[in-house]
Amino acid sequence: MEIEEDGKAKEAFFQELLDLPNGIPSHDTFGRVFSLIDPKQFEASFVQWVQGISTTVKGVVAIDGKTLRRSHDRTNGKKALHLVSVWAVENRLILAQLAREEKSNEITAIPLLLQ
Repeated sequence: MEIEEDGKAKEAFFQELLDLPNGIPSHDTFGRVFSLIDPKQFEASFVQWVQGISTTVKGVVAIDGKTLRRSHDRTNGKKALHLVSVWAVENRLILAQLAREEKSNEITAIPLLLQ
């Protein structure tokens, strides 16, 4: 539901980019579309796209680590997911992201992300 709510909150922005005669699609529609996407093909296409625009990245590139809220699974003993991201500030785009072990230092992820 959150993706639909976010879309509705930014509907004016999306209307500038897309023809949405029926407004923002419903939560169920997003779910159906996402379920049809092949994850491996999406990853390959996304990486190719990011590599294509990487030469246009200008300005500040920020590196930051975050813990994803509610990503833990206490029943199965899994801790929350920790990600380190490289963010192109002016492009408003995550260029790379790497999951890290709970107690791992973010600094060890930076060389891997910059590759």
